[in-house]
This record gives sequence, structure tokens and C-alpha cells, in this order.
Amino acid sequence: MRALSSLRWKIALTTTTVCCLVAAALGILVHNVVARQIVGEVRKEAARDLDHALGHYEYGTAHGDVNAALDPPGLPAPLRELVARGRTGSMVGTHGGEPVMWAAGPADRAALAVWIPYGSTRGRLRHIDTAILASAALAAGVVALAGLFLADRISRRLATTAAVARRISAGDLDARVDFPAYGGRATGAGAAPDTDPDADPDGRPRPRRYRDEVRDVAHALDTMAASLQERLEAEKRFTADVAHELRTPLTGSLAAAALLPEGRPKEMINDRLRALHLLTEDLLEISRLDSGVERADLSRVELGRAVERAVAGTRLPAEVRVVRDAVVLTDRRRLDRILANLLANAHRHGRPPVEVTVEGPVVAIRDHGPGYPAELIEQGPKRFRTGDPGRGRGHGLGLTIVAGQAAVLEIVLEFANAPDGGALTTLRLPVGRLPEAG
Repeated sequence: MRALSSLRWKIALTTTTVCCLVAAALGILVHNVVARQIVGEVRKEAARDLDHALGHYEYGTAHGDVNAALDPPGLPAPLRELVARGRTGSMVGTHGGEPVMWAAGPADRAALAVWIPYGSTRGRLRHIDTAILASAALAAGVVALAGLFLADRISRRLATTAAVARRISAGDLDARVDFPAYGGRATGAGAAPDTDPDADPDGRPRPRRYRDEVRDVAHALDTMAASLQERLEAEKRFTADVAHELRTPLTGSLAAAALLPEGRPKEMINDRLRALHLLTEDLLEISRLDSGVERADLSRVELGRAVERAVAGTRLPAEVRVVRDAVVLTDRRRLDRILANLLANAHRHGRPPVEVTVEGPVVAIRDHGPGYPAELIEQGPKRFRTGDPGRGRGHGLGLTIVAGQAAVLEIVLEFANAPDGGALTTLRLPVGRLPEAG
């Protein structure tokens, strides 16, 4: 049923239905016209025979080679009544069990009738109807195949465009549809920018021979993806440049602040400088993750012990419970970074107790605070947003780094809220063998 509901079959069925309706209407029209013409010729022949028989009857001579009789027993009643009113007419009936065309007229007070065979005429009409039905079926079949072919082309191109749109929405900004342009050249990332396929050799635009809405949609999607990619690349470059430029003066400021005399002003300055230094390091890490240059140093790790050491290294209060240990394939340093950011986020935006549970290759971090915003659960973490309602929703750069490092380690990351309250983050680590060297 799902296949029949697709655009391909809808177009094909619609085209076939319209073709069948048109063929039926034309078939009925042709049948009526041809039947009227053939039957009219037979009626004329019967009328000529009747005139011939009436002429012979008036002169009292024999009817010759014409089948004629006065008040024959097989004469149809309607025709007999018509003659009784003094009129002549003709109609199809039977004589001796065979189909005939009757023609009758008044002769004194009787009905003089003639008849001619009608079986061959009926055979001709049946052959014509068979030819009309065969032609209509052939035309419907050809149109159905043509409609299915065209619908398949449209459906495939739309499916390709939709697949590229899904890849772009998933983060693959290099994905392009790349349908050929109207002039036969490719569009998108592989197109040559120095030639307009819709321009004359002298550079003047010329009218398109036809319009292809599917190609227009694909071209618009490619253009949008290229524009979005350029803006994101500019944002990444700007973030990396700002972080690099801030790093040097911050290092100098931290060194200078160490020379200040002890006291509350020095503590406040050092505290703000350290926060700004951490922000700069986070921005540099995000820029490296965005650029795709980060590579994991994988090794086989006992997950329970690794989590316990990572939690202890943060010096943040958290209850670690190992339900079932497992050996996973991961990068210890990056896993520590992920766990440290999640614990810091739980203490900053949630409420204790913070619980860390290891069950096989799955690690769950839960707090008992207000939970994650619905926007974060649906769309994932966004940078430059904090948990403060006055500054917008989201959870800052920490979860953005978590998501980036999880992607490097191929960890499935899930954000949710526990049924009885609190934010719940689940990490599903890959279990497998190390790649063989060489």
C-alpha cells in the first residue's frame, strides 16, 4: 500500500485513468458515428427495396428478386403499427430466426414489407467495436508505461533531492544534488562558474526552451547549502581567529596578575582571567572539532575503572555505580573530557545528588535538577547559550564540546529528562577490536 501511495504510482495511475476515460469517450463517439453510418446504409438499401416492391405492387407485377410479402408473420409490431397509421419505416428484427432489417409501407389496407439480411452488418459492428477496444487498450497501455517512466524519473529526482536535504540537515554540508543545468552543464559544487548555460555566445541571456521545476528546486537546494556552508565556514574561521588572538594577551595577563600583591583584588582578577582563559581554550577546541582534524587514539579500556578515575579527577561530588563492567574501544583522554564536562554541567545547572551509572558499554549521568530544556533535547546543544533563562536556553560550550568529542569517538549521545525529574545524559560506547596495524 505504501508503494501505491508514492508519487510515482499516483502520477502513473492518474495518467492511466485519464487516458482510459478519454479512450472510452472517443470509443463511444466513434462507435456511434460508425454504427449510425453503417446502419444508415442498410436502411437506405431496405428503403430502395421497399420502393421497388411498392412499385411492382401498384402495377400488379411480381416483386422480382426482392424479399417482400404482405403482412408477413415476422413483421415487428411497432413497424406494423407505424404502417397502420399510413407511414413507412424500418427497424432491425428477425425473420426465420436470422437477423434482418425490415422495411414496410402501406399497400391498400395491408402492410407490404421487405427484409434484407442483417447478420453481416452486426458482424462488421462487432469487429469495429473489437478494434476500438483493442486500440483503446493499446493506447492506455502505452500511455501508462510512458506515464510510469516519466513519473519514475520525477520521483527518483525528488527522492535524490530529499536525500541530499536530509544529509545537509544531518551536517554534511558538502552534499549536493548536482543535476545538469538547462544547457546540459552541471550545477552546484562541480559547475564551471565562468559560463552561463542560458546565455548566448555574446553573453546576452536567452529564453529557456523549457522549464523544469524539479531542477529548479534542486538548484535552489544546492545554492542554499553552498551559502550555508560559506557562512558556517566564516563563523568557524572567526571563532578560531578570535580564540588564537585572545590566547597570547590572556597568557600575558595571567603572568602579570601573578605579580600583583596578595589580596581580594588579585583573587578577583585571577578568577576572571582564568574563566576567560578556559573560554578561549574551549573555543579553540570547538574550532578543531568543527574542522574535522581531530583523530582519536583508540585503545581497549575497562569502562568502569576509567569512569571512576575520571570522576575522581574532577573533584566534584558524584556517586559512581558500576552495575556491569565492559571493555570498550575509546580514547581515555577524550572520554575524561566528556565526563568532566557532563559532571560540571550537572553541578552548574542541576542539583545534587549527581549519579553516574555504568552498565556494560553504557554510561548514564543524572542529576536531580530542573532537567534539560526541550529545545536542547530536540535539537542538541548550541554554543554561546547558557542555562540562565535571562541569557537564553541551552547549556553553553560544555555540551557542545561533549557532542563534538562523542562524534570523534563514535559514541551515541542522548539527552533526556528522567521520569521523576533531573537531566539524564546517556553515552553508548562502541565495543570492538582494534584495527590491525599495517
